[in-house]
Amino acid sequence: MSKEIAIKHLKKHRRLSKVIDRIGEYEIRITKNKFESLVEAIITQQLSGSAAKSISTRFRSIYNKRFPKPIDVIETPNSKLRKTGLSKMKVEYIKEISKKIVSRELQLQKLPKLSDAEVVDELTKIRGVGKWTAEMFLIFTLGRMDVLPVGDLGLKKGIQKLYSLNELPTDKKMFKTAEKWRPYRTIATWYLWKSLKNFETL
Repeated sequence: MSKEIAIKHLKKHRRLSKVIDRIGEYEIRITKNKFESLVEAIITQQLSGSAAKSISTRFRSIYNKRFPKPIDVIETPNSKLRKTGLSKMKVEYIKEISKKIVSRELQLQKLPKLSDAEVVDELTKIRGVGKWTAEMFLIFTLGRMDVLPVGDLGLKKGIQKLYSLNELPTDKKMFKTAEKWRPYRTIATWYLWKSLKNFETL
């Protein structure tokens, strides 16, 4: 995928074009470690960026600042994981993902071969992994270019701001608005995230 082609396509739309010009070249950082990506997504759920980062740092410190393997997490006592700031439920979610990977019930290496919908279906079978988490995995781990996470508050606020709406858009409104951004809805989403002054609210 050429960045130039994607940006040229998105800049056909006047409002989005102004956002792109103001922000400049986009950059989505990809996390190659699929297990790390899922665990970080669980840690981040319902937390501010700074709080999630603190917990993630303490989590890594258990394993000498490297990211653990699933078996390492399974062998770590729940009480030790709780001391990082993780809730009881999040510890259970992370343990469950780890166990499914070790048992090969979840085969992460096969996910890149699946369609976006199939990846979401596969991941949301796991307790603690909802559609939003699966969509973040599509964007930030698999690098999929046409993801529109309509459940994401940041995207809702971005579209509200872009079109000067009095209230947050409905899912139906978001899908209709974003139809013209295909097949680069991920990139449009990234720009709308960046267009918000307070990225901590995402």
